[in-house]
Amino acid sequence: MISQNDINTILSSKSTVMDSNGTKIGSAGQVYLDDQTGDPSWVTVKTGLFGTSESFVPLQGASLNGHDVHVGYSKDQAKDAPRIESDGDLSPEEENRLYRHYGLSGHTDQADRKGDALNDKTGTTGVVGTGKSDRNERGYQAGDERVDRKDAPGTVGYDTSGPTTDDAMTRSEEELRVGTERREAGKARMRKYVVTENVTKTVPVSKEQVRVEREPITDANRGDAMDGPAISEEEHEVVLNEERVVVDKEAVPVERVRLNKETVTAQETVTDEVRKEKIEILDADGTDINNSTKNKR
Repeated sequence: MISQNDINTILSSKSTVMDSNGTKIGSAGQVYLDDQTGDPSWVTVKTGLFGTSESFVPLQGASLNGHDVHVGYSKDQAKDAPRIESDGDLSPEEENRLYRHYGLSGHTDQADRKGDALNDKTGTTGVVGTGKSDRNERGYQAGDERVDRKDAPGTVGYDTSGPTTDDAMTRSEEELRVGTERREAGKARMRKYVVTENVTKTVPVSKEQVRVEREPITDANRGDAMDGPAISEEEHEVVLNEERVVVDKEAVPVERVRLNKETVTAQETVTDEVRKEKIEILDADGTDINNSTKNKR
């Protein structure tokens, strides 16, 4: 159960809000208190790219584990919650939208009993910590000195004239913060397959042929010529050889191929709208003093 004692821990330590499955939803932004009971009722969670969006998540049944706030809702429920400006004031209509989104029981009955609640001396319906529909809720951020209602007596610095406020007004403006996030853009795959192609090679082959040689009878070969009968029938044969082409195939490694990655950098231009506050100085008649001064010149 989250109590007022946990608020400073949540805001000062930039707590992480975890969903019911233990998955990180985002970092805690503001804590909204029930105006009647003072109990923490909602926490805003910074979600989206670079934490530019804030979603409201109920603190009912939530617990603080170290600096992590564990809520009883899923990350998708938080991210799909109605877009509501976390401007320090949660109206009954906005709160009803959140009740319907999270399926919280009791919000319809409380809206129907609005008149009865206002007639009650205490202004409550007996449901503690639910932030009922007939009252606003205030949000608090890190650095707030008080954790009670922001419009309570004695509060200093709220931009409304009063006996305890200072004489300055804060002007704020949005800054465009652009960064990058890493995501999967595709996959590259390497596979090996077999193709067949014709290879032609020229190979020299040789063969033996019969060649008849005749030599005259000389003193050198006369003995061989006269060896044997003078007249006879004889046969003599020689073996003829030839080369034949023999084809054989052998698989041999030719190269090694691997996949590697390299990073290339490109420039992208981002354009978005940012809001900023302007302050005008008005006289008692509602005339802009700055414009009047310029016109006189």
